[in-house]
Amino acid sequence: MSPPLGINLGSVTDAGQEPRWLDQDEMRAWRNYVTGAAMLEDRLHRELQTGHGLSLADYELMVRLSEQPGGRMRMSQLAEDVASSKSRVSHQVARMEREGLLARRECQDDGRGVLAELTPKGLEALKTAAPTHVDGVREHIIDLLTPQEQEVLAKVFDRVITHLRSLDG
Repeated sequence: MSPPLGINLGSVTDAGQEPRWLDQDEMRAWRNYVTGAAMLEDRLHRELQTGHGLSLADYELMVRLSEQPGGRMRMSQLAEDVASSKSRVSHQVARMEREGLLARRECQDDGRGVLAELTPKGLEALKTAAPTHVDGVREHIIDLLTPQEQEVLAKVFDRVITHLRSLDG
């Protein structure tokens, strides 16, 4: 199928490298995902920011740390778990450390490794913000789906995550 509106994108693609254009149903699925994911992330972020002064990204780091023994984990693993770069997570942790929510510790097992650790203040902020976040996740996606749709969504993104992680080695 040719691109929408009959636009010839051949001039911007390499000769002989014609892409497999998306059909209408595929384009609808893709665009609805892109728009819906952005809107959902923005809404959840705003609810945390307004109610608790936390970003969604900060909340996610604190959740990941709270699930670990001692509330700490290697920075490299934390970056991988939240699908972010080591550099971005390092800057985020440094900012959160200044706010007293997280602390950085030297890894005892490996002198080169650095651990991020949830502080008591961070744990308290997480406990206070968690109901807002869970209510938002429920209201804006989970309760809109049947249990079967939730299972399909989980399977689809398990597959996408596995595929993308396999490309990174």
